[in-house]
Amino acid sequence: MVDKGSRAVPHRPLMILAVAMAVLGAISLGGLVFDDRSLVNAPIWLKPLKFTISVGLYAVTLAWLIGQLTRGRRLGWWLGTVFAVGLGLDMALLFWQIIGRGRTLHFNRETPADQWINNMVANGAFTGWGATAAIAILLLFQRLPDRAMNSALRSGAALSVVGIGVAMLMFGPNEQQLAQFQSGVKPSIVGAHAVGVPDGGPGLPVLGWSTVGGDMRIPHFVGIHAIQVLPLVAFGLLMLARRYPVLESEFVRRNLVRTTAVGFAGVLALLTWQAQRGQSIVHPDFWTLLTGAGIIAVVAAGSVLSLRVPRPMHQLT
Repeated sequence: MVDKGSRAVPHRPLMILAVAMAVLGAISLGGLVFDDRSLVNAPIWLKPLKFTISVGLYAVTLAWLIGQLTRGRRLGWWLGTVFAVGLGLDMALLFWQIIGRGRTLHFNRETPADQWINNMVANGAFTGWGATAAIAILLLFQRLPDRAMNSALRSGAALSVVGIGVAMLMFGPNEQQLAQFQSGVKPSIVGAHAVGVPDGGPGLPVLGWSTVGGDMRIPHFVGIHAIQVLPLVAFGLLMLARRYPVLESEFVRRNLVRTTAVGFAGVLALLTWQAQRGQSIVHPDFWTLLTGAGIIAVVAAGSVLSLRVPRPMHQLT
């Protein structure tokens, strides 16, 4: 589990999950080359490949985060184990449903087996979300030596929880499905990635995000990876401090990280708003562009102030 000293050991269940994702990712790459089957207008192995990459990176990041805990480390270990088991089960069901059965995974309620798999995957995802949320709360009570990294871990984990939660907006029935329910017809698909257009339409290469309507996978993807982006920003600022003396102050770096977190939260909110309006990521309207410009202005102003504001006098003692 964890040793009795101060040195953290790798979280074995999460690292096992990461290794399993690496193996399944390699298999998925082979499938893309040698298996020409398709599902919902995309190569059948593409979705498993994307999930193996995302889950693998997330498992490694979460293992590292748990290693940073100075308080509640045992609880963090168990939360990480819950995440590993929940997402491991989800990935097993994903490969069984998509590759083994050749059927869509999310929102599929066509047969009792499809519905059972859909429900089990949702339960696993919600379990992982709950474990991540609990780890984010644990991070609020940590005091790491570097204030910038401390802020990055807290804000990154919190935004990642929000990003995972955005996925819940996909599971409700859309207008067409609601109309079917109201007419007494039980639809075989309940929920959708796209907003305003059917799933499986024109999309960005590889990613598949809709180019003709809104797509809730975009804010979901951006949000969940805040847990990696913000610590990388803190680490990058620390490396740049070797060349730029102004960044030697951990208070300057902390304020820059907080500014980045505010900007990231703004982008996440903007992408969610854009998708919910049924607007494609590649065709932003005036209000989307204006809001984006506002976020850029806030981040730019915050960055300038972070670099100029001296350390408060009460913190010098």
